[in-house]
Parts: sequence; structure tokens; C-alpha cells
Amino acid sequence: MTPTGRKPDEGERYRAILETAARLICERGYEGTSMQEIAAACRMTKAGLYHHIQNKEQLLFAIMNYGMDVFEEQVLAPVQDVADPVERLRQCMRQNIHLVTSGRSKEVIIILHEHATLTGEAREYIDRRKKRYVKFLEDSFAEANRLGRLRGVVDPTVAAFSFLGMILWVYKWFKPDGRLTEEQIADGMVELLFPSAASAAGAPAPSAEDAPALRMVPRAASGSSSGPGGEPQ
Repeated sequence: MTPTGRKPDEGERYRAILETAARLICERGYEGTSMQEIAAACRMTKAGLYHHIQNKEQLLFAIMNYGMDVFEEQVLAPVQDVADPVERLRQCMRQNIHLVTSGRSKEVIIILHEHATLTGEAREYIDRRKKRYVKFLEDSFAEANRLGRLRGVVDPTVAAFSFLGMILWVYKWFKPDGRLTEEQIADGMVELLFPSAASAAGAPAPSAEDAPALRMVPRAASGSSSGPGGEPQ
């Protein structure tokens, strides 16, 4: 029964299975977590678990897919319509940091930590969803370049993976009971990569013509991107 006293529907039960499995896999790793242990944590029989999940890899895929849904809802959707590209990136970084540090996003952590475990079409599908985030970042950095809103002209792919590298490693070192709060970490990282107007005041940003060494390279020459949790290819 749910806290409201009613029987959970199939959607709620399925989400509960994914969230419980995600917590166990985060604690023990994918290889170190058995389907029997997941079933027990869900207060189900193993046969009951297999009624909802075909096999362990399909469960991992479902967790990652659910994690991407959470990510897109909590990180991308709120910033899509922000007109200024730098403010869009600042807000996106803040939202992503909060998601990674919140403790409520084990599915997202699994996307980062178990990204190489999936195989075949399932892996390709998750990679396509991750690449959409990289594309969003690249487009935002390219727009900021065109508008002269950055301190220098940077290749959008380099900028996008630098952005991701800062954020996606946070889950490895952040401690909920540590010296810094989630908000302090978000403030510090956003200010480091995107200084506020007051602290960034000074000479105007160079144009692409004035900074040939930093000029954006053509997209075809910059390689493809695998997305969060992966490596540039």
C-alpha cells in the first residue's frame, strides 16, 4: 500500500523498483548487486521482480532511461527558454550540480558510473540521449561566442566537455555532511566558470578574428561526442 492507503498502480510500482535497484547498485556496484537482493529490497519474490523486469541488463537500461527522464525534467526543461546563452549555461550548471549532489538522483549517478556496462541497442539509445545534452551545451557556447559574451573565443566542444567534467565528477567527492553545502558548491563552480559581470569587468571579449588561436574549429573536425559519463570520441 502507498502512504495514502491505496494500492500502488503499475507505474508507481515500476518506479519504486527502479529507485530501489538504483540505490543498491550505487552502494554495491552493478556486478556486486544480484537480482535476488533487489527483489528482497523491493519486498518481492524474484519471480515477482521478473514480472516487471526481463533481466538484469534490461533493469540497468530502465534505470538509466528513467535517470535521463529525471535529468531532462529537472535540468534541461527549466533552462531551455532562457534567452541569454551565458545565463542559460549558469542556470544549467546550477541545476545539474544540485541534481548530482541532492542524494535523490541515484539513477543519474548510475548513468555516470555504469556508462560502459550497457551493450548493443540499449547503450546506443542512452548515448543518443546523452549526446542531446552535449549538443545543447555546444550550441549555447557557440551562441555565447557569437555574441561576445565569454572572456575569450573557445571551441564549443572543448567548452561543453569542460563544463561536464566539472559537474560530473562532483558525485565522487561531495559529502552531504561536509564543510560545503550543495548551494556553496554550486555558487563556487558557477562563479569559477562564468564570473559575474562585476568580477569579469575589464577589456571586451575578443572576436573570432582577433583571437585566431582560439577560433572555433569546424564541427566536422572536432569529432563526435559520447555525452555525460563518456569520453569524446
